[in-house]
Amino acid sequence: MYIRHIVVGEIQTNCYIAGDDAAGSCIVVDPGDEADKIIGTARRDGREIAAILLTHGHFDHIGAVGVIRDKCGAKVYACAHEKELLASPSLNLSSGFPRSMSENADIYVQDGDMVNEAGLSLRVIETPGHTSGGVCYYSETDKVLFSGDTLFEASIGRTDFPTGSAGILITSIREKLYVLPDDVSVYPGHGPYTSIGFEKMNNMYVQV
Repeated sequence: MYIRHIVVGEIQTNCYIAGDDAAGSCIVVDPGDEADKIIGTARRDGREIAAILLTHGHFDHIGAVGVIRDKCGAKVYACAHEKELLASPSLNLSSGFPRSMSENADIYVQDGDMVNEAGLSLRVIETPGHTSGGVCYYSETDKVLFSGDTLFEASIGRTDFPTGSAGILITSIREKLYVLPDDVSVYPGHGPYTSIGFEKMNNMYVQV
């Protein structure tokens, strides 16, 4: 799998450009800001953005959605349970920043759905807790998980924002993510890469 990692915006959000090695297209996971930087990086690598995959609807993960959608014709995927949060500046936390945001997806997914874009087949794993409609995207073939703000290196996402729940998040990680193979690479919404095996051994927030 081709994966390009870009850190964008003032919150330093991880944005990922990914696709099959042989594809001329790509997906973008969580384009939080700096749309032109994201588009330019993809095009320099010889790829056009076919789809945007959102792990959840907070402003620092959706800020570049509109521009990329307009310039590239990309389809936007998000969890069906995140529809209200995406549309509401108060819920997606953008109302306290210079630009209030309201977004929507073209395709709403749920647990177990497959996203087939840019030569990849990614399974949707619903992992509520950071938000009620948080999801991860998992490539079983490549053993890659895009975890958004559900799981970080030795940490977990905050749960004190609207629709968050610490108990639900811990259950999501334990029951949905820790059942994946230990050698699955985890690409989180903030911070460095990690793996399922490392987190099971070292994450003090979620005990196996």
